[in-house]
Amino acid sequence: MHLSIVPASEFAARETPQRQFLDERRLIPLRNVTIISGDGGTGKSLLALQLGMGVAAGGIWLGRRVREGSVLYFSAEDDEDETHIRFKEICAAEGLHPSSFNALGFDFRAGKEAALAVEVPRSAVLQRTPLMGALEAAMGENSPVLLILDNLADVFAGNEVSRVQARQFIGMMRGLALKHDCAVVLLSHPSVAGMNSGTGSSGSTAWNNSVRSRLYLRRDVSDDGSEADADARILETKKTNYARAGDETRLRWEDGRFVAVEETRQDNGDPIAQATKAERVFLHLLDWHSRKGLHVSPNKSNRYAPTVFARHGQCEGVKARQFERAMETLFEHGQIEIDRHGPPSKPRNHIVRAGDADHE
Repeated sequence: MHLSIVPASEFAARETPQRQFLDERRLIPLRNVTIISGDGGTGKSLLALQLGMGVAAGGIWLGRRVREGSVLYFSAEDDEDETHIRFKEICAAEGLHPSSFNALGFDFRAGKEAALAVEVPRSAVLQRTPLMGALEAAMGENSPVLLILDNLADVFAGNEVSRVQARQFIGMMRGLALKHDCAVVLLSHPSVAGMNSGTGSSGSTAWNNSVRSRLYLRRDVSDDGSEADADARILETKKTNYARAGDETRLRWEDGRFVAVEETRQDNGDPIAQATKAERVFLHLLDWHSRKGLHVSPNKSNRYAPTVFARHGQCEGVKARQFERAMETLFEHGQIEIDRHGPPSKPRNHIVRAGDADHE
């Protein structure tokens, strides 16, 4: 074995690489491992399924755009029937057709062997299992942009409190991410101490230290321990090397899936940030309505887009007046345009994405 020393001066002649992310919020980096932790029953598997569907459909996850590509969901938590039910519920709620998800594949391991790495007896060393080899082969065939592992307790058959083994396992998963140029999302359960402290962590601190991003899905519980809304959740950024830690996305369970209802940021008072958010949400809701064949109008009526969007469950707290300004900006920048529907004798205007108008 020898070291391959790269002189820093060589970087001068190379083009600077750009960091790549699965999502526009830069929470899930490509070629890295992200942990999403959450207590049993909070819905992290559902949240991960929504992420996989968003990526496979080249669309939206929690109101934000995600990269399009194939997805492999390695499921040792939920069985095929439960996943089938959730998948159909999400499709119905979002106006998606189930047959359009060829890019999303599952390997169901509930009740079967699921360990990807095991501890060598009388040693702190982990070794790969044959199942790890099978997973790598499947990734080579399918070239996923996202691998979801559900969850850590099933795929890791080692000592969770061992710093050495935690780092080894994350290193193995990082190796998959690098080799296949994808993001790896690892679901995990927090310990009782992690839940009580609000950190959402479990086992050795090496789990947190070894990943580049860690998200925590928790219930919205007040200081006295009460839960005003059993359907409310908070997705909190506990660690990120490439964005702002501490951000929270407020979620609510509706019609079999989570929707983003509010995003709490330190820059909420920044008018530029608010305007950017309003434009993003406007486009997302325009896409949502278009998929369902629902027209929204640029003119004040009962289908006036800003009013319709402000009443929608995925408006993320954006008000009608903010949507009006966003609509004006999007028209001005050529991102949306007007199309017509209805009979020639009484045509009506509706808004579409630029390039989607039927100009016949």
